[in-house]
Amino acid sequence: MTYEEVLANARTCMGEHCKACPVCNGKACTNKVPGPGAKGSGTVAIRNYEKWQELCVNMDTICDNKPVDMSFEVFGKTFKYPVFAAPIGAMKLHYGDKYDDLGYNDILVSACADAGIAAFTGDGTNPDVMAAATKAIGQKDGRGIPTIKPWDINTLKEKFALVKEAGPFAAAMDIDAAGLPFLKNLTPPAGSKSVEELKEIVAEAGVPFIIKGVMTVKGALKAKEAGAAAIVVSNHGGRVLDQCPATAEVLEEIAAAAGGDMKVFVDGGIRSGADVFKALALGADAVLIGRPFVTAVYGGGAEGVAAYTAKLAAELSDTMAMCGAHSLNEITRDMVR
Repeated sequence: MTYEEVLANARTCMGEHCKACPVCNGKACTNKVPGPGAKGSGTVAIRNYEKWQELCVNMDTICDNKPVDMSFEVFGKTFKYPVFAAPIGAMKLHYGDKYDDLGYNDILVSACADAGIAAFTGDGTNPDVMAAATKAIGQKDGRGIPTIKPWDINTLKEKFALVKEAGPFAAAMDIDAAGLPFLKNLTPPAGSKSVEELKEIVAEAGVPFIIKGVMTVKGALKAKEAGAAAIVVSNHGGRVLDQCPATAEVLEEIAAAAGGDMKVFVDGGIRSGADVFKALALGADAVLIGRPFVTAVYGGGAEGVAAYTAKLAAELSDTMAMCGAHSLNEITRDMVR
């Protein structure tokens, strides 16, 4: 199955909001929430995408002619590429009736593991979502990252019991989900966390803990103080706060300030292997990609995930070779402008 076939199939079964666009740039869905759009004016998702496109790569083919190694190691696991599928939830609400969260995570976790990468799984108000996600991760020898919403500590302890049973190589919290409208004024409660609260959460996790939703150096240093093993530079695809900067605009300063002590991942508008290369050049260790993996699952299930991952890998390999970088640690800041 080609990626073009995946897109064509997705257009026949997505809901009314997502158009499975040839390039997922936020323009067709703008502020459609429910739907895949961004909050308020809807411009943050668009800005995320466009800021990566404003960066150019510096070609340099006066170098050794040898194969490119895209392998990536983190927390004791080695992956074929520095790419993760980002956590996404409320599938029927935002993307259409073909999959609920349980079915989506089940396909995504397995397909990503088979493609040599890993998926962050979503969480939700339905406790079965986390139970099914962690079960799927356990069935793939822990090659997945369960991502928990910023619930109260008692709810978190219940979720972490499932996490520990599954044995993932890491766990995460999308702390920026505190800004999601559907999490407000609900039971169990969810919201922002202090450094002291995060310290307790990190200790409770029992595995390397990733804090997703960091957009400032100050926030990164707080995550470090709390004991996070990694952060994700993320504005939640523009879905939690209008009028904030793109991740490409803040990544470099955050990575420079915190990258020596924690792994730094980034998401937000990354759509191609060339975009992945740019993110690594700005200091990221790996990237997360969200909405296009939804399109891949809706358009082709496991085959769709394989097709999209192969597309990213081919683009990243080509960009690395044409810029004179034959391994990830050879990608440097002077390779983009």
